[in-house]
Amino acid sequence: MWIDTHCHTKYSYDNWLEPVDLIRRAKALGIDAVCITEHYSYEASEPVEHIGREEGLLVLRGVEIATDRGHLLAYGVEDDGWNTWGRDNYLPLTEVIERVNLLGGICVPAHPFREVGLACLLEGLLDIKGLAGVETHNGSNTDADNQLALRAATLMDLPTLGGSDCHKTLAVGRCATHFSTPVTCMADFIAAVRAHQCSGAYFPGYLQAQLPGNLQPQPVRAELAVND
Repeated sequence: MWIDTHCHTKYSYDNWLEPVDLIRRAKALGIDAVCITEHYSYEASEPVEHIGREEGLLVLRGVEIATDRGHLLAYGVEDDGWNTWGRDNYLPLTEVIERVNLLGGICVPAHPFREVGLACLLEGLLDIKGLAGVETHNGSNTDADNQLALRAATLMDLPTLGGSDCHKTLAVGRCATHFSTPVTCMADFIAAVRAHQCSGAYFPGYLQAQLPGNLQPQPVRAELAVND
């Protein structure tokens, strides 16, 4: 099954993407589930889970965390109690990983080779301990950055994940993660990652939709995209 494991909506407060538009776009592309990873907060995505049930699409939830060495996708936390630092930015990377792991979750570096100022992992990724996987396919990345992440995951013997990092409707599903075992909840998701039963990729359904005459969605709301 295919899951877009890195999605944002208006609840990240850096875009205007309505959850229902994201969900309907994912369904139209043939994606089986999405994971909403709003910035800074797990609890912010709760409304999206309810909309997913109404629309008939599995919606999982995580959080994108801004650390002093880049962004982490955390899966398996159940509230915002993971954040014990009293701020949202430049959290200590090693301590965040330890905290999420202690709570039974997993951490995956998001777009680790995207240069966004001083807080970037880049080749330093190879020295980080406690990671469960690497986001090797990010829909907002250059192909070159994704290739560097794929190389790092291979060297680290870690499973790969793919996510669109969408902040607008047309970005949904550009990259996704293929799971070789069924995922019906976050516990299944985490178990599959730990068992290396997943792999990131450019989602075939997205590529097919770009061909002339194929799926051309008409967003019903204006959107502001901020890639992050």
